[in-house]
Amino acid sequence: MEYLQIVFSFEALLTIAIGTIAGVAIGGMPGLTATMAVGLLVPFTYTMDPTMGLMLLGGIYCGAMYGGSIPAILLNTPGTPAAVATAIEGYPMSKQGRRALALKVSVTASFVGGMFSVFVLLMFAPFLAQQALKFGPAETFLLALMGLAGIISIADENSSLIKALIAGLIGMIIAVIGTDDMSGSLRYTMGMIELIDGIDFMPALIGLFSMIQMLELSGMRSHKIDTSMLEKSSKKEPMPKGISKHIALGSATGTVIGILPGEGATIAAFISYNFSKRISKTKELFGKGNPEGIAAAEAGNNGCVGGSLVPTLTLGIPGNSVAAALMGAFIIHGMIPGPELFNEYADRTYPFIISMFVANGVFLIVGLSFAPFLARIALIPPAIMVPVVSAFAILGSYALNNAVFDVYMMIAFAVGGLLLKKLGFSLEALILGLILGPIAEGGFTQGMIIGHGSPWIFVESSIAKGMWVIIFVLLIPPLLSYLKLIRGNAKQS
Repeated sequence: MEYLQIVFSFEALLTIAIGTIAGVAIGGMPGLTATMAVGLLVPFTYTMDPTMGLMLLGGIYCGAMYGGSIPAILLNTPGTPAAVATAIEGYPMSKQGRRALALKVSVTASFVGGMFSVFVLLMFAPFLAQQALKFGPAETFLLALMGLAGIISIADENSSLIKALIAGLIGMIIAVIGTDDMSGSLRYTMGMIELIDGIDFMPALIGLFSMIQMLELSGMRSHKIDTSMLEKSSKKEPMPKGISKHIALGSATGTVIGILPGEGATIAAFISYNFSKRISKTKELFGKGNPEGIAAAEAGNNGCVGGSLVPTLTLGIPGNSVAAALMGAFIIHGMIPGPELFNEYADRTYPFIISMFVANGVFLIVGLSFAPFLARIALIPPAIMVPVVSAFAILGSYALNNAVFDVYMMIAFAVGGLLLKKLGFSLEALILGLILGPIAEGGFTQGMIIGHGSPWIFVESSIAKGMWVIIFVLLIPPLLSYLKLIRGNAKQS
């Protein structure tokens, strides 16, 4: 009750609300990630009361994870890498005039996923942190492989499966540019200093989603705004039936993946999306605007919020980059992550955790209240939208590292991505390969070193064996249906 009184004081509620709303705004701006926001604001909390400072940062974390879905749905511009999976279903729904429903599903799933993960953090953190230590490089490789299996789910139809796989391979090839983490050798940098650290995700995301969309709009000879879409969008459409199981699936998947040290919300969103497609009764609607995909992806990436703090607070091992920035805030305030946080500093740690429940409630209210107004964004005339979004795309690419080179990379990805899209290749599969490729490579290399060159390390543990079963379950059905399609076409010919 003492901790609840701290959280529900006027000062604390105002701090949480400001942090959450700021997080939603930051997450909604391409290029401005939650990691950047938390990292930049950590020094400012030094002069604040430690509890209030941590509540502010926690609100930003929760809000930013949800905020990335807003531009992903309305403009096909993911605000954060974790919102890429949301854009796959959200933007088609927006074009169908169902953007208000897509936003409502997004904020509801984000709320449930966030609340579930924070509850798990509050009740079971020490026990789950010990279990997470059993997760080694071999399991990390298999988790990335599980995410890469989502490339098959991304394919709109079985006939485009080959092109989706090729696009994923192209993304993985681009991902190896830079310095090899194990040997230190340079790979495909072409003598350019800017490529030593590899290709950054955000300029690639902005180019492959936001700028391509703007290039297509600017290339249209005429563009008429369909006002009937606005009328359809303004009508209150009820939540789809059966959506709760997809939200529950995403919440559980995101929380589990978040607990594993080093894993992020992006892989959680894609794996949740893949699981959702496998259990869906309307698989044919995926890629064309299925709210089930939004629900699973958003519950998955927000489930990572509380999950990532489990190893961070109990073991001092950051669950992801945002958790690492938050760990820096704890250390600045003299609170070393570990068992002492829940004993000696319980009066700060527990209010911080409880405040994240409030933060999830704040962005739920904000999302539901402003969804009808946000839905109108997609109806802005291209003459206004193209220059404004393009300006934000350039600013977001530059702000990441304060480097003009990132702007050039964004433009290069936009032009190359537009060409691939015209040829029928999946840009989502390319992004998935680009993001998960380095994770798979790192886990495979480290696993082979630990196993002294023997591949059996990838099947030794019971966790690894269970993950192989899941991977085969994900891969076999679509591959069988693809073979049936080939046989059917052969008989017709």
